[in-house]
Amino acid sequence: MSTTLSASTLLAVPLAPLVGSALAGILGTTFGGNLIGRRASHTLTILGVFVAFVISAMTLKDVIGGARFNQTIYEWMVVGSLKMEIGFMVDGLTAMMMCVVTFVSLMVHIYTIGYMDEDAGYNRFFAYISLFTFSMLMLVMSNNLLQLFFGWEAVGLVSYLLIGFWYNKPTAIFANMKAFLVNRVGDFGFILGIGLIVAYTGTLNYTELFAKAPELGKLGFPGTEWLLITVICICLFIGAMGKSAQFPLHVWLPDSMEGPTPISALIHAATMVTAGIFMVARMSPLFEMSETALNFIMVIGAITALFMGFLGIIQNDIKRVVAYSTLSQLGYMTVALGASAYSVAVFHLMTHAFFKALLFLAAGSVIMGLHHNQDIRWMGGLRKYMPITWITSLLGTLALIGTPLFAGFYSKDAIIEAVHFSNLPAAGFAHFAVLAGVFVTSFYSFRLYFLVFHGKERYDQNPDAHHGHDDHAHHDDHGHGHDDHKPKETPWVVTVPLLLLAIPSVLIGYFTIDPMLFGGFLQDAITVNGALHPAMAELREFFYQGAQVATGNEAFNMALHAFSTQPFWLALGGAVTAYVFYIVAPSVPAAFAKALRPLIVIGENKYYLDWFNEKVLARGARALGTGLWKGGDQGVIEAGVVNASWKIVGAISSFVRGAQSGYLYHYALLMILGVFGFMTYFVWLAK
Repeated sequence: MSTTLSASTLLAVPLAPLVGSALAGILGTTFGGNLIGRRASHTLTILGVFVAFVISAMTLKDVIGGARFNQTIYEWMVVGSLKMEIGFMVDGLTAMMMCVVTFVSLMVHIYTIGYMDEDAGYNRFFAYISLFTFSMLMLVMSNNLLQLFFGWEAVGLVSYLLIGFWYNKPTAIFANMKAFLVNRVGDFGFILGIGLIVAYTGTLNYTELFAKAPELGKLGFPGTEWLLITVICICLFIGAMGKSAQFPLHVWLPDSMEGPTPISALIHAATMVTAGIFMVARMSPLFEMSETALNFIMVIGAITALFMGFLGIIQNDIKRVVAYSTLSQLGYMTVALGASAYSVAVFHLMTHAFFKALLFLAAGSVIMGLHHNQDIRWMGGLRKYMPITWITSLLGTLALIGTPLFAGFYSKDAIIEAVHFSNLPAAGFAHFAVLAGVFVTSFYSFRLYFLVFHGKERYDQNPDAHHGHDDHAHHDDHGHGHDDHKPKETPWVVTVPLLLLAIPSVLIGYFTIDPMLFGGFLQDAITVNGALHPAMAELREFFYQGAQVATGNEAFNMALHAFSTQPFWLALGGAVTAYVFYIVAPSVPAAFAKALRPLIVIGENKYYLDWFNEKVLARGARALGTGLWKGGDQGVIEAGVVNASWKIVGAISSFVRGAQSGYLYHYALLMILGVFGFMTYFVWLAK
């Protein structure tokens, strides 16, 4: 097996989706004269992503065999000693991300054929999602901060286009603007971190930066007692808070459900929201040098994991329940980063990408089958009408709650154990949060499952059957009429991606936990200071020796051991509670809602963060801007500088103009007076 990778082959990975996007976006739209139709547009874009996936899979195989790549592809410019380049770094972390991004993107592309069947922007949508895939691939394959930032901003820009895809829909326009602005807040911190790195190291290249990391760790931040490395890491993580939707910069993600369902799976499962997790893992040599930053990361992740899960309990829109689940799981990944268990965070990123994409696409299948109804209170009994959607949703749900042997179990359980073994001060709170989050996740997941697929059929009782959220306003988008109101299974282009995503959702954790967490797959991509942060060493010992039943297979032992642990019983308790509440005694949730009404109101208002942002921050920023405009621009600059200057010049000009009489004796008199004045002055000086 080759130990080197070809630059030209790697270049084809991001360029193939880009070419497909350009062809569909130019030739398939009015911009290029609609030269190609729908079939050609989706064929070209799917082919581009398929090529990228095949090459990514081949690259992963070579990387497992020891191949690595770290070279400059193109030198853009040199400013002094600072080189700005386009280059690729391909190791275990990159190869895994390439495969995850391209596989999930391929499934979403195929799914979109059915979901966006009759939408007027069909070709434009395919162009956008292929462009998004290109941007994400450039981000994960980069070997320098410049290219990373390019991909970082590109996925943000394309997500703006995708969330606001239905640009005639006011809520979609509000949502994409909100996502764009909130991400700019995070990106401001991110670019400050990059700027500090460049200022103190003079390089953007990862390898050169990591070589200089020990020097950075010794420097203080000017004017403070803080270490420079702490400031850099916190600034970088603020960028991750925006992109990976961490509290309090999470507010954009639930509203982004206003976009078409396929982009919910693409953006919020495997790609954009995981960019921040990937970035922190890639920058592990820096983060390992600041325990302050790691504690900060762990606390933010713990708050997100637990409190966003609470909001998932009270959601009634099927997509928003899954969206809050995404927020909570991103919190789990962030907690793992704070515990220095970077490989565990990346492992959960991978497993989550498959089962969360599955759940989003299954939600879209339900929406299609119910003629665009998204309210889970008006569903029920779909199991017999949509068997493929039902079974794949069940598999995704079992993976999400951490059922032993499923993919999500291995990654979530590893996170909980890693936090338990962490010696950081924030680990106590984080461990409580991730444990409590197990029950919460199981409860809202099975609440969704039972209300949608079991119980009494309520799909014909919806008072808003022809009005509602998301796709309702686009009831012709998928070509479903309303003559037959009975649910029905969706076309094969929708169900095949569900089945293909269900396979890794069940199996991939079992087969990959050993090499990803304890083997050499991520060894040269992630740095951990084992002496200061022993969580991974303790987790290794737990994995190989901690299981009570020895079968010769550590992954199977871990699953068997799980039946006697707290997380399993908490997950089971959440599922049983949901069954009792929504199948056995449906009146109980209403009683709880009445008794806990003050808490429900807080939840319905999303902890009033949107209110604070809109009423306080936005109005404060507007008031400040108005004050600077009227007081600074109009009052000082315009009135005090610009207008005052011409008035003074005008006054002097009027006085001088009055002295220009045109009579010679007037000028002679002024000259005599001037000479007399000078003589008087010099006589005074002589005394």
